[in-house]
Amino acid sequence: MKTDLIHSLTDSFEAHAQQTEGGIEFWLARDLQHLLGYTEWRNFTSVITKAKIACEVSQHAISDHFVDVNKMERNCS
Repeated sequence: MKTDLIHSLTDSFEAHAQQTEGGIEFWLARDLQHLLGYTEWRNFTSVITKAKIACEVSQHAISDHFVDVNKMERNCS
């Protein structure tokens, strides 16, 4: 992979970072879905499941790296 492509992808990833009031960075799965090229949510959920399994196998607490949240839609009435 070319260096400039890697930098571009990294910049795009970092641009989508959210931050808690305490300064902790996090990313929403729906944002990562599109950044990683998944057009359908159902296909991306299997990737999340595999990542959670890898986390557990490597003896890391899933809850330290994944938080289940639901993004609320704004009511535009």
